[in-house]
Amino acid sequence: MTRLFDLNPQQLEAVKATQGPVLILAGAGTGKTCVITTRIVYLLHQGAAAESILAVTFTNKAANEMRARVAAMLENVPARKLTICTFHALCVRILRQDIDKLGYKTNFSIYDESDQLGLIRKIIPRLASREEKLDPHLARSFISKVKNQGSPPLPSDKALAAAVFHRYQEELKAFNAVDFDDLLVLTVRLLGEFADVRTKWENRFAFIMIDEFQDTNRLQLELVRQLGGVHRNVCVVGDDDQSIYGWRGAEISNILDFEHHFPRPKLVKLEQNYRSTNAILGAANSIIRHNPRRRPKSLWSENGDGDAIRVIQVPDDREEADFVVGEIQRQQLADQNPWTDYAVIFRMNAQSRLLEENLRRLQIPYRIVGGHSFFERREVKDLLAYLACLTNPQDDVNLLRIINTPARGIGASTVELAIQESNNSKASIFETLESKGFRELLSQRTRESVRKFTELIDDYETKANQPLADIAQVVEELLARIDYFQDLRRACKSPEEALNREENVRELLRALSDYQARSTDGLPGFLAEAALNEDRAEEADNGTAGVTLITFHAAKGLEFANVFLIGLEDGLLPHNRSRLEGSLDEERRLFYVGITRAKSNLTITHCANRVKYGNSTPCQPSSFLKDLDSRYCERLNFYELTNKPASEGTARSHFTKMRQLLGGD
Repeated sequence: MTRLFDLNPQQLEAVKATQGPVLILAGAGTGKTCVITTRIVYLLHQGAAAESILAVTFTNKAANEMRARVAAMLENVPARKLTICTFHALCVRILRQDIDKLGYKTNFSIYDESDQLGLIRKIIPRLASREEKLDPHLARSFISKVKNQGSPPLPSDKALAAAVFHRYQEELKAFNAVDFDDLLVLTVRLLGEFADVRTKWENRFAFIMIDEFQDTNRLQLELVRQLGGVHRNVCVVGDDDQSIYGWRGAEISNILDFEHHFPRPKLVKLEQNYRSTNAILGAANSIIRHNPRRRPKSLWSENGDGDAIRVIQVPDDREEADFVVGEIQRQQLADQNPWTDYAVIFRMNAQSRLLEENLRRLQIPYRIVGGHSFFERREVKDLLAYLACLTNPQDDVNLLRIINTPARGIGASTVELAIQESNNSKASIFETLESKGFRELLSQRTRESVRKFTELIDDYETKANQPLADIAQVVEELLARIDYFQDLRRACKSPEEALNREENVRELLRALSDYQARSTDGLPGFLAEAALNEDRAEEADNGTAGVTLITFHAAKGLEFANVFLIGLEDGLLPHNRSRLEGSLDEERRLFYVGITRAKSNLTITHCANRVKYGNSTPCQPSSFLKDLDSRYCERLNFYELTNKPASEGTARSHFTKMRQLLGGD
């Protein structure tokens, strides 16, 4: 339980600032959750009614944690009367009472993603001409984007998508249903159009607190303004230096321009960090101060200076994965720390493949956070299914996975008919698709689609199985012919997701190229190795407590004793796309978030060369690395580091472990 005298002076100031607008700039690891929960308890002890307090956060997990911490600090005050929830839960509460004013019934249904896609799939065929195609996932992304921008699309704006948007909205309302985006849109509209409703909720919440304010979008800010208009006791907590979700609608201007929305706020900076050493914080400060538009703050700690950050250039990405996993094994043997103390953080999901291979080889437990193991990703499974069919077109399971991926006019009814006919004739599905009797059962259009598909598989099976064939190149040609990357991009919700998924496919092509360079077993051998990796990847994903593999984006809010940031090269971090889109500042904030995850030790690696499209390509160190203050880091020589003999302690620990494994004393 936190008491007021446990707080540092700035935290105490933030807790006691209860009147008027308050902006709490809470740097990484400065105890913001502790401040918010203590502030709620302080308000209650000052006589505020529990019903008048609203605390909003972004995830149910964060809301539940906050509620539990407040309840643990209270004695006689009923915590259940407090409103501690997410933005969406708050909107549901408001709409359940007054949505009838917008023409809905108060017992409305809330459609999740699968419900939305189901409705969109029914609508598209009704509106599309025979020549028009629209991916349901793309349509859903378009609808979401339009709602969050706040203005309906013009009929001329992507004509089919706009028509689907309008019909989708009509049908949702007819079903008395709303989707997650509607929850915010309709609440803002309700409070904006009906003064009596707004007055009721403004009076209800005398004290409002918003967590992670740097992640709010335009609609969420408007909702806060509507609810905080009367009492103006609006306290927002956030860190502009950790604003890394601009690509999904977060507006950093909400926290940078807070005074514009709530004039003359009290500003409190939390800069004492309770997580990291001063070497790590000094490095983080030296990076982030180069961002021109930010609120100045400088993290410091009473945890001591600690070890300098290690910056190491490695020859290539395979050596990088070998080195990082080897270092984790060496440190764990020496210090006997739990594997959970170690994390490897990367910019792109595809970077996990080589790490996973090494961790499995050394039997080190690991977990992927915020994503699937490399071999469990949908696009990787798609490509492996294509490879399996080029090896053996009679493989029914894999053929069914790719028969309409990308969509090529072979619908579910045709597939069902093919399965039925193959069962009757005791033939494979591919043989059935090629048979004259089956094709005569189909319409002219579907018959043509089936013919093109079987010819595609035949053609590339021949190419892939020729002696000395460059299989990776053959597969790349196949992907180009079926427009796979274009289809992949269409199904993604954001450019960030599209980038990651395309990179995963390229990484698998690279793995295929690597395999060909070291083995003569061809495609069957590669698929056998991949199948083994898949099995182990599933084991690794079953809630294993081990080394954490995680992207920079997913790492926000987490902390680890020992952190490795890999791939610090121009083109990866900052990513190539950031220069085109003008989001270089956000990439720098991403690096800052990565650095501040580390508690005790931080190692940063970058490659001299990286294999791209089967070729070794020279890399430039990330432009961010030159901004690292030399007082806090040491640049080490990879060859000296890897040839250094193990210390006596490490060697002794290693032999002890080996003896245990062999059943010795």
